[in-house]
This record gives sequence, structure tokens and C-alpha cells, in this order.
Amino acid sequence: MSNQSNIDDARRKLNLNAVFWDLPKFKDEKYLRKFLRDKKGESGYYWAMNRFLEYGRVVDTFSFFNIHEIAESLPKLKLTAPSVKKWKRMIEVYG
Repeated sequence: MSNQSNIDDARRKLNLNAVFWDLPKFKDEKYLRKFLRDKKGESGYYWAMNRFLEYGRVVDTFSFFNIHEIAESLPKLKLTAPSVKKWKRMIEVYG
């Protein structure tokens, strides 16, 4: 396999380590999806979204949250100024 193929494969795979480096059970995609389903509209859901918006890759974030959910939730989240700027721009471009 070529080096470029390895890079492309890595980009396609979810990188939950970047978001949940300190919480091993959340690195399991099935566990995370169930958690998000069960917590939809609750503080745990927004906590996870906040982690993605702060630490996750955009492609990984969009695997769990759509742009409209993010736009609606952005004012409620406690994000750093650079993350707010980044996601406002993402909403502007993709929303």
C-alpha cells in the first residue's frame, strides 16, 4: 500500500482519541453513538458536542452532529474564542 493510501485511510477513520483522550469508554464509537442518542437534548449531549467542537477534527464532528445542530447549540456552549470563531465560519460556509 502506498504512503498516500495510508494517509487517506487515516483521514477516513474517526479520531476519537483527540476528543476523548482522557475518557477511554468514549473512544468506542458504538458507546459514543448510544450515549449521544440517550442524552439528546440533555447536558451530557452538549458536553460531548463541546468536546468535539474544541478538540475534534471537523470531519469527525460532522460524523456525530450536523451543522444545524451546531449552529443552534453554539451560543449555549462554553467554547474558547478561537473555537467559536472557527465554528461560526464553518456555519457560514456550510450552513
